[in-house]
Amino acid sequence: MKQGIHPDYKEVVFQDEDAGFAFLTRSTIKTSETISWEDGNDYPLVKLEISSASHPFFTGKQKLVDSTGRVERFKQRYGSTSTRQASTPKASTQKASSQEEE
Repeated sequence: MKQGIHPDYKEVVFQDEDAGFAFLTRSTIKTSETISWEDGNDYPLVKLEISSASHPFFTGKQKLVDSTGRVERFKQRYGSTSTRQASTPKASTQKASSQEEE
């Protein structure tokens, strides 16, 4: 590995400010803040707005969107395509039959 071209890879603490959740991992991120970790050592600190401890998808507090009724509501509002297609050929067959009679 060439020296001097790779970033400094060190242990860093990421902390979710809202949930109070923190974890120690390795990263190349640069930060000026530090925190004293559970093992007594000081590590660079990165504050997060969202993590797996506070994200609705991971906490189970995600709102589920009712998608089952959307198709039915669309068909009620705008009519189904099968009724529109059925009405269009009838009009064209009526024109064709009236042209044959003339």
